[in-house]
This record gives sequence, C-alpha cells and structure tokens, in this order.
Amino acid sequence: MTGAEDITLTFVGCGDAFGSGGRFNTCFHVQTPETRFLIDCGASSLIAMKALGVDRNPIESILITHFHGDHFGGIPYFMLDAQFFSKRTGPLTIVGPTGLEHWIERTMETAFPGSSRAKRKFDLNLIEIEPGTTHSVGSLEIHAEQALHGAPDGPFLAYRISTRGKTIAYTGDTEWTGSLVPIGKNADLLIAEAYFFDKQVPFHLDLATLADRLPDLTPKRLILTHMNEDMLARTGSLDYETASDGMVVTL
Repeated sequence: MTGAEDITLTFVGCGDAFGSGGRFNTCFHVQTPETRFLIDCGASSLIAMKALGVDRNPIESILITHFHGDHFGGIPYFMLDAQFFSKRTGPLTIVGPTGLEHWIERTMETAFPGSSRAKRKFDLNLIEIEPGTTHSVGSLEIHAEQALHGAPDGPFLAYRISTRGKTIAYTGDTEWTGSLVPIGKNADLLIAEAYFFDKQVPFHLDLATLADRLPDLTPKRLILTHMNEDMLARTGSLDYETASDGMVVTL
C-alpha cells in the first residue's frame, strides 16, 4: 500500500527497441504528491499507458534521454491524443537533449504530416538540457550527464532526478562511462540498462560490466531494464532485481 507522501514509479514499458519478451518500449511514469511525469516515451507508450489505465492529462512533463524511436517515438501519439481525445488543457513540458525542438517537429511530421503545425489547445514548453547541467522543472531537479550510445553529438543523456529528498537515476541507453557515477551515486533508485549479460559491445551496457562498477555507484536500490532475449531468459537466476511492464515501485 502506498501513502499520500510516497513517490511511485510505474514501468509502463521496460523493453528494448525490438519487442524482446513482448515488452513495450521504454516509458516510466512517476507520481509524486506535487506532479506526475514520464521518463522517456517510446513508440508503444500510449498503448501501454492506456492498457494500464494511466491518466495522461495530469502528466506535467516528459524527460527524454535520446531521440531513438523506442525512447522518443511515442511523442506524436501522446501529443495528438492529448489534443483530440483526452482533451488536454494543462501545459506540457518536454525536457530533452540539444535539438529537441527540431526532433519533435521532425517526428511529428514523419508520423502525421502537418501535425506539427496544428494549433494546440494546451501550451507546450520545450527545455533543452546539456550534459553536466542541472535544471529545475517545477518540483523536480534534473541533472543530465553524457551517455555513450553513439557519437556524442547524437545526443544521448543519462538523468538524475531529485524531488522530495529522493533521487531517481536512469542510465538511458549507454555503454559504461564515468559520467554514470554522478548519475547513480547513492541514488534511492537506479534504473540501469542491462541489454546483455556479459557480452561487451559498443553503446550498450552489459550486466557483468555494471556489476563490476556497482561499488562506484552504491545505489540504495537497483532495477535492471532494457534487456534482450538472453537476459530475459536469465531473470529467474539473477542476483539483481529486474523490471517488468506494469511493475510499480515506491520510494
């Protein structure tokens, strides 16, 4: 049971880009007494939110780590659902890497030509955040660091979100980089990509490497996400907590 002062995080989707295990794309819904927000909004996120009964209108902000479809591709559907079906009137803030405005327009036009120019019934506030900087958005303090998921000018971010004296850290998609230390250090909850078990490849994090680096991070709670088929087959034997679609955790 959760209380009125709790922070709850729901894994709306915790899958990879290609539906491993039949899981939805990355999207985490966080609710605090002051606000509700999403961390990433992958292509299948609106479907997943509706399946879970998540009310989208109270969501005040969306934090985007990077512009790949499984983390960002749900934005056009979220926006148009807000415009025409859920009848949103409250403002929406989207936080993301440099190029956010360009990528929102490009993604909207790719999904639904002409949609980026439609007059909205709600205010849209876009905030571009640079690695190594911290921004306040309402009751949230958002710190970003550079993730390594391709060329650094991709761009790709990891986030550390602080509110009500608690911290939620998320690696985003990335290979190991020292910038994950200030993101995850002593976090109340660290959500970490563990795409592979022990296979080291560029731009993705494997569990063996993460486990070796955990003494540098010492999170209070660690949950693995964005796992491939091999990792999903191992979940019952792992020494670490793993995410599943619809899973709810409380801080």
